[in-house]
Amino acid sequence: MSLDVSPQLLAQAEHDDIREEDFVATVRESLPYAYGLISELSDKLRASDADFVDNLTPPPSEADRGQLLRALASNAIRGSLERHFGISLAFMNCHRVAAFRPEAQDGESYAKFTSLRAQILNQSPELRDC
Repeated sequence: MSLDVSPQLLAQAEHDDIREEDFVATVRESLPYAYGLISELSDKLRASDADFVDNLTPPPSEADRGQLLRALASNAIRGSLERHFGISLAFMNCHRVAAFRPEAQDGESYAKFTSLRAQILNQSPELRDC
C-alpha cells in the first residue's frame, strides 16, 4: 500500500471528491522521506535563480527509496505534490529527482534533463537493481 489513508478520508472519497490539501497531508504522513525531499528541493529552487535543482544523494534506506518511487510513479501523488509546491518534477533512476520551475518545462534544461541521452549517461552498475 502506498498511502496510509484515514478511515475518514476513505469514507469521504467513497461518497465525494476529496480536497487536495487533505490528499497532500496523507502523502506527507505516509511518505515522509519523499515529501521531505521534494519540499527541500522546492525550497532550494525558490532560493535560487536556476531553472532547476536536483538531488544526487541516494536515499538512506530501501524503505525511503520505495517511498520516493511510489510518490513519483503515481500520477495523482506526483501531480498533487507539483501543484502543492508550485514546481514541475522530473525523475531519473532510483533517486535523482529534479524540481523545475513550471515555466522551464518547455525549456532547454528540462529537455536536456529528461532526454534519452541524459538517462543513458546517468546509468551506473550501482543503480541497476535499485
